[in-house]
Amino acid sequence: MLANKKIVIFDMDGTLIDSVGIWNEVDRKLSERLGGRPLSEEQLQTRRERMLRKFSGRENPYLEYCGFLKSEYGSPLSAEQIYRMRYEISSDFLKNTVDYKENAEQVIRLLKNAGFTLVIASATRKQSMDVYRLQNQNIMRKAMLDQYFTRIYTKEDVRKMKPDPEIYLRVLQDFCAAPEACIAFEDSLIGLEAAKNAGIDAAAMYDRHSDPERGQIERISDYRFENYSELYYAILKEGIIASAL
Repeated sequence: MLANKKIVIFDMDGTLIDSVGIWNEVDRKLSERLGGRPLSEEQLQTRRERMLRKFSGRENPYLEYCGFLKSEYGSPLSAEQIYRMRYEISSDFLKNTVDYKENAEQVIRLLKNAGFTLVIASATRKQSMDVYRLQNQNIMRKAMLDQYFTRIYTKEDVRKMKPDPEIYLRVLQDFCAAPEACIAFEDSLIGLEAAKNAGIDAAAMYDRHSDPERGQIERISDYRFENYSELYYAILKEGIIASAL
């Protein structure tokens, strides 16, 4: 898995941090404020992911998503106002609730100390990522992002969202790296597709919110892990880290 690899790339939401369910809760509260009927967590997530995939080629897919919500609920608010409302709802969650997935920070430290270059390639907005970097104490006390990751790419760094490979191609270009020198960890089907479309080995990190796509995820991924403890011991078992240390 890590033999001949130099760069390890992580997605953020649902992969490094346990946040997908939080975004479902944000969208539940947003829908309530817009006067929408109650939807299940799965319905909220499926709708959001369907719209983001539809608008992935637009300049701001999340703004387009908020425009969809405006039409869906017949809201008098503009798409921009709904977009700002969504971020206001999410701000407390981002600062105080979001945390690393269990033992993710242990894997981060292991890889960094062994000399791998760590990169984040995420569809997360820069504004949200800055909260994780500078304000979220759960993340900061375990493994500060700026300390362990050489480069953090966010939605603003690319024009097209995953499954388009642009963000991964950007990593390859910026680090003058061949795809064979990299491995990507993703939780979602579109993330895995983006990595594979760039020619990069893709490892699936389990997240229950991706269960509806589980069959496709298992078919497309090169490696699969249920949690970070399993990944940690798989890395040690390879012997690559031991020799590096």
